[in-house]
Amino acid sequence: MGQPRACRMKVIKGLIGLISDTHGLMRPQAMDALEGVEMILHAGDIGKPEVLASLRTIAPVVAIKGNNDAGTWANRLPSVLNLEINGVKIHVIHDVREVPEAVRAAGFHVVVSGHSHKPSVRELDGLYWINPGSAGPRRFKLPVTVGRLTLNGTHINAAIIELI
Repeated sequence: MGQPRACRMKVIKGLIGLISDTHGLMRPQAMDALEGVEMILHAGDIGKPEVLASLRTIAPVVAIKGNNDAGTWANRLPSVLNLEINGVKIHVIHDVREVPEAVRAAGFHVVVSGHSHKPSVRELDGLYWINPGSAGPRRFKLPVTVGRLTLNGTHINAAIIELI
């Protein structure tokens, strides 16, 4: 998997869009649901670079490579990202089962993942675990979703938005 790429960022309103598992499909409903965010985090399985280009028409995009992303465009993406946004430490990884134990010890506040297509927001001992689900082709009977993350100082709020 390699070393996580790290970076610091600042957003004014603290509103971040979360999306994962688009698998090459950029739904208009997902674009509408992400309208107004200051930044978009894509947690992998993008499918094709046009998805990222579409998302960039809304806000700057930070993306990681998922297990189904291949090709020159995907090879430029990191597999894991460690972000600090407005003082909130966020670990972005495609498969939550690959989160190292060191994430908790390193003082992270949020883990964003994808892969399972199952949307969820849960807080466990001060660490938020967020999976925005899948905004791509429907899988089984799972909902089609994206997420929103709001950072207000150290106050964290996350929500799942069902698209269809």
